[in-house]
Amino acid sequence: MRRAVVVDSARLGMCKAFRGSLNDTRPDDQLAFVMRAVLERSGVDPGAVEDVATGCAFPEGPQGNNISRVASLLAGLPVTSSAVTVNRFCSSGSQAIALAASEIQAGADVAIGAGVETITMIRDGNYNKARVKNRVANERFPGLYMSMGITAENVADRYGVSREDQDAYALLSQQRVAAAQTNGLLDDEIVPMKVRRLVAGEGDEQVAEEHVIEQDEANRPQTTLEGLAKLPPSFTDTGTVTAGNSSQLTDGASATLLASEEYASTSGLKPLGAYLGSVSVGCEPSEMGIGPINAVPKLLRRFDLTIDDIDLVELNEAFASQVLACQRALDIPIDKLNVNGGAIAVGHPFGMTGSRCTGQLLRELRRRGGRYGIVTMCVGGGMGFASLFEAA
Repeated sequence: MRRAVVVDSARLGMCKAFRGSLNDTRPDDQLAFVMRAVLERSGVDPGAVEDVATGCAFPEGPQGNNISRVASLLAGLPVTSSAVTVNRFCSSGSQAIALAASEIQAGADVAIGAGVETITMIRDGNYNKARVKNRVANERFPGLYMSMGITAENVADRYGVSREDQDAYALLSQQRVAAAQTNGLLDDEIVPMKVRRLVAGEGDEQVAEEHVIEQDEANRPQTTLEGLAKLPPSFTDTGTVTAGNSSQLTDGASATLLASEEYASTSGLKPLGAYLGSVSVGCEPSEMGIGPINAVPKLLRRFDLTIDDIDLVELNEAFASQVLACQRALDIPIDKLNVNGGAIAVGHPFGMTGSRCTGQLLRELRRRGGRYGIVTMCVGGGMGFASLFEAA
């Protein structure tokens, strides 16, 4: 089978939903921007891209109409390049990379696996809530429609993750992101974008201003353990999951460029690493956060590896409760897990996260001289997803 390599991965700095700097930038424009950036940085001719797969957890409204196709044309790809939008909720970006890699393994030379989510523009409150749930499915599997925060509470309760441990992990994520920003470790993966953002004016009025997004804007480097401990539960009166130990609602886009090993070699490209494979699994919907507990071992068995063979793991921080439950069950050393912080600090634009984590993982493997890395995450509805990469 042909080997698929990751040539480059580029993303926007992530911004708070509603109040952040992407609150007036359409998701297709965000996606087109990072697609152009990853092609320009690599020097790959847009005409060489045979297919574009884009992850999007809510492909509707401004993210509808096959946003992957809309954005690829906006990015300057030829009309002969095809495109598909894929939804596997939080792992949509990773699923897109897996689809792009499969195209290359089947014979394509170049493909893009991307991800995008604008939480700002899809949370308009216009859903007919009475028709959202399938009555029979809801009765048989209530976790399918359960708030993700409630599933996080279930994980905390069933897997014995205390409030104190959740807050301590949340602080670690904030500290790691702050250190990564200070040391410039995220600079290469972020491409600055000039936007028009809406900010508060007089009274209830919003006014537009020009701004350049140069880094993640949602993290809170001033976070303290004392401050986290004061936050009330977000989903139940007596729970342990708070705004401080959960992923933030943010907007953002990322694009990962893949090519065949032969194309990369003959074109003089220097890949970040190679895509080896992915697995997906199902789990009980009411505790969807534990998906990686089943996905990662399945992935390791497929490649005859153990967790000791893995140098770095990017496990999406949907909630601190599920990260810690997975970390403990999988026996992942904390110094190999999310070493530059994660979604609790910078946010989780659902469809984009898998692509972001892939670029961050491969760059950090290169810096550390590591070989194998895993990107894994829980998935709404009760699933887990995991992908294996090898550093160049």
